[in-house]
Amino acid sequence: MPIKIPDSLPARQTLEQEGVVVMREADAVRQDIRPLRIGLLNLMPNKINTETQLARLLGATPLQIELSLVRITDHVTRNTSADHMAAFYRPWVDVVEERFDGFIVTGAPVEKLPFEEVRYWPELRQIFDWTQSHVHGCFNICWAAQAALYHFYGIPKHELAHKASGVFPHRNLAPASPYLRGFADEFSVPVSRWTEVRREDIPAGSSLEILIDSAVTGPCLIDDPAHRALHMFNHLEYDTGTLAQEYARDQGPVPAHYFPDDDPAKPPRNVWRSHAHLLFGNWINQIYQTTPFDPAEIGRSPTP
Repeated sequence: MPIKIPDSLPARQTLEQEGVVVMREADAVRQDIRPLRIGLLNLMPNKINTETQLARLLGATPLQIELSLVRITDHVTRNTSADHMAAFYRPWVDVVEERFDGFIVTGAPVEKLPFEEVRYWPELRQIFDWTQSHVHGCFNICWAAQAALYHFYGIPKHELAHKASGVFPHRNLAPASPYLRGFADEFSVPVSRWTEVRREDIPAGSSLEILIDSAVTGPCLIDDPAHRALHMFNHLEYDTGTLAQEYARDQGPVPAHYFPDDDPAKPPRNVWRSHAHLLFGNWINQIYQTTPFDPAEIGRSPTP
């Protein structure tokens, strides 16, 4: 089944060129089916790139998805046009009475700031609490994953001496998890962050479970059934060239294990795409299997 996004969203043309089935809004209205409602709180600077990356993965599943783009209420982005934001995004206060089968919160370029110094931290805390009554399953990515664990458990983030950047080998620690169906025992994941969450800070006796980790960069994916959430610290959603774009922008160290022979003059190869589709497909399937048919019951249902 296709993904339903606004007809004029820039991601539409890209996805159609890639063969992702995208539904026109007029066609979706005529179908007698309840699509899965997925909200995306996009905190990334280049919102159009992030929209496309996540819509690509959500649109590859066999279920009909309705994607809603959400923004922090009073935050003005400096990297995406005001026209784009006005046309496609709704402030969170405008969706606060709505319910979503799934809700994704992205990373943000504020990693080195204490959480309390992030200007929109009070509203983000409200959003995390709101997901417990209005969202069936959450997917928090990179900084948002760290923020959610800090909000719900007080787990700190730690600044790294150097940015973790590259494509690193990771281990599947929970092959029986419904979120890791089809995953290899070892696979590669793009990493791009200045901070980390450490295994030893996870509270003893909590229901948090590390599903994926790396011997080099630490925990990657944590299951949080108590809050119906997945916390992903890395970036399986990245395009092939995203790390190259960040390297060109920042002029930092060459991303590890990314360019052939570590030579930035050579085009990188995508070795993580299949596992990105597996993870998001498994997440969507788990939501579909457990979400209530009646949206009014969302937030009061069993853990996905």
